[in-house]
Amino acid sequence: MAPALPYIAVGMGVMQAQQQNAAGKYNQAIQNRNAQIADQEAQQIEKQKEFDLQRFDQNFAQLQSQTTTRILKSGAELSGTGLRVLRSNAEQAEVERNVIDYNSKVAAAQRREAGNMFRIQGQFARQQGRAAAISTLVSTGLNFAGSSAGKSLLGGSKPAGTFDGASSFGQYASNPTGYSGSF
Repeated sequence: MAPALPYIAVGMGVMQAQQQNAAGKYNQAIQNRNAQIADQEAQQIEKQKEFDLQRFDQNFAQLQSQTTTRILKSGAELSGTGLRVLRSNAEQAEVERNVIDYNSKVAAAQRREAGNMFRIQGQFARQQGRAAAISTLVSTGLNFAGSSAGKSLLGGSKPAGTFDGASSFGQYASNPTGYSGSF
């Protein structure tokens, strides 16, 4: 059973790497869905703006009609003060339309920006999954290469981290090539 343990460890490492990669993809999919929802909300805000402007125009037209009726009903003519009131109402209405338009553009832009941030977070989550998977595979590979099964399978007899030739500065200074044979 002991000789099989390194191979089991490799298999488990590969499975863990696959799961980390899948988790990264899943988290990216979630963030992409959040981005899609944010984009839809931005579109809805724009549609709502059109609806709000139409309703405002209807209410304004009704207000102007009522104001005109009241002016005429009072016996005054549509001149002077009466016209100034109607003109002031129209100016205020234009300001209100601009405010509605501006606020909806800001809100839609914020939702679009949130969508962009969700996409970035999704890409980051995907990269984290990949990095974790690669790290796991490298770690698993190094552990396997250092094991006795890995050494026998890979044909190496020296422990990982050792080198041929000179192993210290003193040995290097006396034999810089590390060659120990004769010519």
